[in-house]
Amino acid sequence: MGESVSNDDVDLSVSNIVLTVGNSMMGDDGAGPLLAKMIKDNPIADWSVLEGGSMPEDCLHLIRKAQPQRVIVVDAADIGEQAGEVRIIDPETIVDMYVVSTHSLPLNFLIDDLKTFVPEVIFVGIQPAIVAFSFPLTEMVQTAVKTIYQRLPEWQGSGGFEHC
Repeated sequence: MGESVSNDDVDLSVSNIVLTVGNSMMGDDGAGPLLAKMIKDNPIADWSVLEGGSMPEDCLHLIRKAQPQRVIVVDAADIGEQAGEVRIIDPETIVDMYVVSTHSLPLNFLIDDLKTFVPEVIFVGIQPAIVAFSFPLTEMVQTAVKTIYQRLPEWQGSGGFEHC
């Protein structure tokens, strides 16, 4: 199973923060934690990562303290695509969408709150194949996470991903 990363010692002096959401014990819902681990293990200049787990709102105080220019929220989301497809999910769409993780607060509330103090907030959804206890991440979702990671250094706008 995936291991979680700590939010201790996160560099809050960066312009960009990735806020990952998900549970590594629930199959493809572990996409966010995998991305967090990748960024922690191989940092990207001017980016920090906060692992939100199933309660990403617990990271709001750190993001407020950092005052970044951009926050990218990454989570597994049922977007009606093939497993491993990545889409930028518009805030209006989140309300009507079934987001896979069992979050204590709907992500649209989190994103709306972030938008009150962060100039650019982007929600990136990865279509899962399997979300069930003690299943591993599928290869398709692992590939999607690697693609997101590789695009972060040059990220502009939607990072080259389509909107849904």
